[in-house]
Amino acid sequence: MNSLQKGLQRWLFPIAQKLEKQRHLQSVKDGVVAIIPIIIIGSFCMIPVGLGNLFGGSFGQWVNNHIEIFNFPTYFTSNIMSLFSAYFIAESLAKRYQMKTSSMLGVLSALVQLILCVSMKDTSTTWDVSSLGAEGLFVSIIVGLLVVEITRIIEKLHLTIRMPESVPPMVSESFLSLVPFAVNIVLACIVSGLCMSFMDTTFPKLIIQILAPAISSMDSVWAVAIIILLTQLLWFFGLHGAAITQSVWAAFAITYATENAAAVAAGQAPTHVFTYGFYFGFLQVSGSGITLLLVWMLCRSKAKSLSSIGKVGIIPSVFGINEPVIFGVPIIMNPYLFVPFVFGPVVVAIISYQLMATGIVALPLGEAPGFLPPGFQAFLLTMDWKAAVLAIGNVILMGIFYYPFFKALEADELRKEKELEQQ
Repeated sequence: MNSLQKGLQRWLFPIAQKLEKQRHLQSVKDGVVAIIPIIIIGSFCMIPVGLGNLFGGSFGQWVNNHIEIFNFPTYFTSNIMSLFSAYFIAESLAKRYQMKTSSMLGVLSALVQLILCVSMKDTSTTWDVSSLGAEGLFVSIIVGLLVVEITRIIEKLHLTIRMPESVPPMVSESFLSLVPFAVNIVLACIVSGLCMSFMDTTFPKLIIQILAPAISSMDSVWAVAIIILLTQLLWFFGLHGAAITQSVWAAFAITYATENAAAVAAGQAPTHVFTYGFYFGFLQVSGSGITLLLVWMLCRSKAKSLSSIGKVGIIPSVFGINEPVIFGVPIIMNPYLFVPFVFGPVVVAIISYQLMATGIVALPLGEAPGFLPPGFQAFLLTMDWKAAVLAIGNVILMGIFYYPFFKALEADELRKEKELEQQ
């Protein structure tokens, strides 16, 4: 066991550290995660639809008759989420570079995102904004990063307009951003024009075609299992696993959730399992490693050290915050808890995915608020009571995984405490 841990640490630690420090990946993660509240608000519109499907009858008919009213907020949230994503990604990267115009670059990125994603319907003056939603999310990643990098090049070449120090900062910042605005907007117009003229498509559709194999492969049981395995391994070695791996999978998961929400709004069935809510509502319920029953065991432990940690961590764990336990027991680098903490969630992920993929448990309708007690987020996510049962069942199953390893840990702690008393 020790040799396995040392080998994994030698292999994973340097990679994880580089990913954690890589400013572009972390900016993408920050930007994409920042739009989660916006998507959740849009997903609230799916709750009446889900309830209508659940109860049916006259209530279901009434919901269908007023579907446009329920869907109205989605036009300004989920349906244009890539605008917000472009803003937050650029702002995050600019702050990491400590650029003075970080907020202005966020606005510029949103503007470039509009130019690349919006097209005109036929010969009319009506905007087609359908690509500003999930379809434009990957474009927003490109835009958010490139706008900042292009601006950095312009600033390094001293092509910006600088005002005297006596000029108010707000005015000075506006003139400082003038050349970067002009260059980025011109480049965006050129790219959009080339796509329309020579490829007869929009830039977002071109990106989706290129990424199609990766997008389709992420929503699979083995992809989810690998993501969970890597997340748990990173946590075990003291690194924030979810924060690191999210930079890779969050954009895909959010895209899937938005596509599900759009399908439900159109009266169709959702098609994706792997969404942001699925990850946290089923696979990380009560925190990474699904440790709620482990914390309960700690509370009841005869070992004083374990009992005190459990009592401190029990309430936060109910709401999905288990860092006090991960760092307090500690679970990190603890040989007794390596197997259940790292591999138990992988088993849970495979079971949960398969139950949804086979239709036994309903698929996510969109997104739902997190940091709720087990079962609540799962129900709001799917409007299916079986989803709540599955989430609670995952907690129970992980408790079974933890129990024999916890007893071994407890016996060792009791031995140490007895030795201390005898000294």
